[in-house]
Amino acid sequence: MAIGKYTRIDNRRSASSYCSTVTIVVFVALCLVGVWMMTSSSVVSVQNMDMSQENKNDVKEQDVKEQSGLKDQVTESNERNTRQFEDNPGDLPEDATKGDSNVNPDNNDKLSETQEKTEKKSSEDARKEDGDQRTEDTDSKTENSGSNPEVSEKNEDSSETSNKGDAEKISSEKKSDSDDDKNSGSDESEKKSNDASETQDSKIEEVEGNDNKGSDDNSGEKNEGNTENQSSNEVYPSGAQSELLNETTTQTGSFKTQASESRSEKEAQESSKQLSGYNWKVCEVTAGPDYIPCLDNLKTIKSLRSTKHYEHRERHCPEEPPTCLVSLPEGYKRPIQWPKSREKIWYYNVPHTKLAEVKGHQNWVKVTGEYLTFPGGGTQFKHGALHYIDFIQESVHDIAWGKRSRVVLDVGCGVASFGGFLFDRDVLTMSLAPKDEHEAQVQFALERGIPAISAVMGTQRLPFPGRVFDIVHCARCRVPWHIEGGKLLLELNRLLRPGGFFVWSATPIYQKNPEDVEIWNAMKALTKTMCWEVVSITKDKVNGVGIAIYRKPMTNECYEKRSKNQPPMCPDLDDPNAAWNIPLQACMHKVPVDSSERGSQWPEQWPARLTKAPYWLSSSQVGVYGKPAPDDFTADYEHWSRVVSKSYLHGMGIDWSNVRNVMDMRSVYGGFAAALRDLKIWVMNVVSIENADTLPIIYERGLFGIYHDWCESFSTYPRSYDLLHADHLLSKLKKRCNLVAVVAEIDRILRPEGKLIVRDNVDIVTELESLLRSMHWEVRMTYSKDKEGLLCVQKSMWRPTESEKLEYALA
Repeated sequence: MAIGKYTRIDNRRSASSYCSTVTIVVFVALCLVGVWMMTSSSVVSVQNMDMSQENKNDVKEQDVKEQSGLKDQVTESNERNTRQFEDNPGDLPEDATKGDSNVNPDNNDKLSETQEKTEKKSSEDARKEDGDQRTEDTDSKTENSGSNPEVSEKNEDSSETSNKGDAEKISSEKKSDSDDDKNSGSDESEKKSNDASETQDSKIEEVEGNDNKGSDDNSGEKNEGNTENQSSNEVYPSGAQSELLNETTTQTGSFKTQASESRSEKEAQESSKQLSGYNWKVCEVTAGPDYIPCLDNLKTIKSLRSTKHYEHRERHCPEEPPTCLVSLPEGYKRPIQWPKSREKIWYYNVPHTKLAEVKGHQNWVKVTGEYLTFPGGGTQFKHGALHYIDFIQESVHDIAWGKRSRVVLDVGCGVASFGGFLFDRDVLTMSLAPKDEHEAQVQFALERGIPAISAVMGTQRLPFPGRVFDIVHCARCRVPWHIEGGKLLLELNRLLRPGGFFVWSATPIYQKNPEDVEIWNAMKALTKTMCWEVVSITKDKVNGVGIAIYRKPMTNECYEKRSKNQPPMCPDLDDPNAAWNIPLQACMHKVPVDSSERGSQWPEQWPARLTKAPYWLSSSQVGVYGKPAPDDFTADYEHWSRVVSKSYLHGMGIDWSNVRNVMDMRSVYGGFAAALRDLKIWVMNVVSIENADTLPIIYERGLFGIYHDWCESFSTYPRSYDLLHADHLLSKLKKRCNLVAVVAEIDRILRPEGKLIVRDNVDIVTELESLLRSMHWEVRMTYSKDKEGLLCVQKSMWRPTESEKLEYALA
């Protein structure tokens, strides 16, 4: 029993010892395996991205670090692109960038794309290797689950963690795929944009390296710095332009609705479709190639009750402006260039000989073969205008042509030789005369390259502001200044700057027949009651004529000392600047005495007055573009100086030697004209009656211009201008005018082969381009940026074959 007992006990002890030994061995082996796996996994995860379940979290952490490194590289690349193109997220609202830090849609360069693809491939390889490792781990778990519950429980936890990590990785990969798709779309968009950019570059070189809307204030300086590295040609010089456009781009909201966008697009397409096929016709009128709609309204002229005050020479515009085109004279040629055009023009361009027959002995104009020649004479200066001009200054040294006296009004100009030769003295002259009073005199002037308009001193004020002309000149203009209380001379008093001169060269001054003596006595009495000082009365021995020169007072002292209030002073509420369809009044306006009021001081001498803001512009005044008035003035000048020098003069292919007569159809401060100062041209600055009245500022700086409503015809002959410039004009006119009629008027006053430059919103430019193409105009250049468009076109010789009768213009 004892033996058997002890034997059983020994066996138990032996078995227990054996199991303990096995358990220890297995535990030690598992520990070694675990240590090996941890060590092996750690090394492989760094070098080969071979992940196992136990070190999944370590690998995930390392992936995050690697992705962060890639992002840093992408961010650095994007920062370089941002500095290069100035197209940064600052243009977007904060909400639009907060949740989009991993993808920058504005910079989809190849580096970023390659890095993202490499990252995606690495993730897929890691996932595949991770799957293989999970298979091995499953087998290991099956073998060891019965012998070591702790290891089994640990493996289950690790597997659960791994599954969660896999889910996160799959989600991340889907997001990466989505981002790749976005980037792919952006790449295609960028490619299209680059193609379009290359197409535009073939038309004109663009030097702006800055499209950042948020840095307008500094963009001018940046672009000027980049110009040397790029090109001297520029379509939209940065700086003042985006700020100046604030006047026309103010909106009530930041976003448009889909309905409004679709509706606008449908309307634009329909309008473009209609305009592209517009059926133009030639105007059938009595005036033929010389037709001026508002001066040739024969039906209205015939119905006038009286023509005593030259009412028949005033403007009588038709109710509906014509939409037909004016015919060309047979044999028309490109006008002769200035300064040769001052002496001769092509006969067939203005085929009128009546004036040569009537005034030939006075050296106005002569017929010489295929030319009309102009010896430079006039009724009062048969021996030449230059001698006459110098004689005036010798009589009154204070006139100082081209310094103190810069802007002149020549009333009854004839063929405008006086104004034509004043260019040699750096003087700008606005010449005016009635249409057909002496056949085609104003047309002769314009064809020669001399500023002139068809106008008459009748029953209404002339379309100029008060107190703007330095000198008013009249050489035997036969205007009855003294009648009806001196109403016509008082109109000149309104236009003349305080301290300015009235130069009168007429027969009453030096001839002694009864009629002349009567007129002279009446003029002496009238000018005395007007407080005009007689500065000089002299006789030119060469021309045999007398010249009387008067000066307008600079104070109100004389007015207050008059014994009779005749002519009367105008009421204080009467605005001397009001000039559009205002009846003439026989009264005088007081002279401004406040030092801050325009007219109280003489402007700076020319050319200093061109670039310096007028003394009467105050910082408390808000300018057209929202800045204080003096700053507004300066910004406008700097803007147009950049545009003209970097774009217009060199970037549009315009031969400026063929350009003489220029019109700025919507001038603000005259900056465009000022920027062209060094060229041998003149600019008619037109201030629309619907816009801010800045015409006095234009005159103050030594330039000239006129008020006008572009829903009506301009008072000039056809084919008057070599270049028309319209800055954000047509978009304003479209709201109240017939755009087709405006385009027909542009065609009327522009010479064949003349240029039209339009700056406006893209929709207007597109619509206008369609209309001009239908007239067979040559589109020289189109450009658009930030919803703003630029168009340069050249008028053709084409005329329609069909005609349209204008009953009101037929005799």
